[in-house]
Amino acid sequence: MRRCTKCVLPETFPGVQIDETGVCMYCRSFKGLEALEESKEKYRTRFDEMFKARRRGGSHDCLMAYSGGKDSTYTLVVLRERYDASVLALTVDNGFVSPAALTNIRNVVENLGIDLIIYKPRFDLLRGLFCHATESDIYTRKTLERASTICTTCMGLVKFIALRMAVESGIPFVTYGWSPGQAPVEASIFQNNPSMVRSMQKVLLEPMRAVAGPDIERYFLTEEHFAAVDRFPHNISPLAFFDYDEAAIIERIGALGWKKPDDTDPNSTNCLLNAFANKVHRDRLQFNPYSFELAKLVREGYMDRDEAIERLEQPENPEILKMVRTRLGMD
Repeated sequence: MRRCTKCVLPETFPGVQIDETGVCMYCRSFKGLEALEESKEKYRTRFDEMFKARRRGGSHDCLMAYSGGKDSTYTLVVLRERYDASVLALTVDNGFVSPAALTNIRNVVENLGIDLIIYKPRFDLLRGLFCHATESDIYTRKTLERASTICTTCMGLVKFIALRMAVESGIPFVTYGWSPGQAPVEASIFQNNPSMVRSMQKVLLEPMRAVAGPDIERYFLTEEHFAAVDRFPHNISPLAFFDYDEAAIIERIGALGWKKPDDTDPNSTNCLLNAFANKVHRDRLQFNPYSFELAKLVREGYMDRDEAIERLEQPENPEILKMVRTRLGMD
């Protein structure tokens, strides 16, 4: 497969243009590391000021969408150690959270002094959505450039469960552990507003409702939530504007009792479903759903190109695939 010679975007990635020198359009338009650092400093300062001026409408400063993976764990460290934030960690159990990740979650929240809610949606609804996603793409093709149909479903539910909880509790910030490859600096601080959220919710809710029925609505916002305009939080992705070094992150969170799971694929440190979702996406669309993220990490100097290619091309563990298919009732 032909890939960009600077990053790792494959020729099968939707809309990619690789020139005669082998360089993709994203690498050609990249402004360089100096401009990136200036943007990171700008947004870091902006969040520092926002946090100082925060309103405490509820019991916590931040609601953290906490998967138990390395990046969301390190985000908790930043929030506690740099800002001394009062954090409510929200872990949404999709039925496929690695047992090792659950142990990591318990260890980390206890050592950092963080409140935790584990929220488990009905598995019959999730199973129906995940099974349907293996057969058809229920979202726009643009959406699927950054994540598989299965992961888009799962993360869509996480985002709206978190937003709903923040609105109800008056929490001013919803934070995510997106890596710099997932969250561009320019999108790392985002003010939710009812009109935009309503449009975003429609894109996800309507396809899910068509598959799972009206019971799926319980995880999304109601008109009562949309009416609470002054309680809509900011979404914050701190790792987009802080230093990001994977080896240093793993060392730091290791001191909190976090251990890398040995039962997940190379691109996840928390979810057993991820490998299956990746395989379905690759078989159907001919590119790994992590291609865009890892290409950005390579382009911005966070990851070696050879390591990124290895992660993208490593085959999925057949035992994990079998376990997922069995749990979904597909065997």
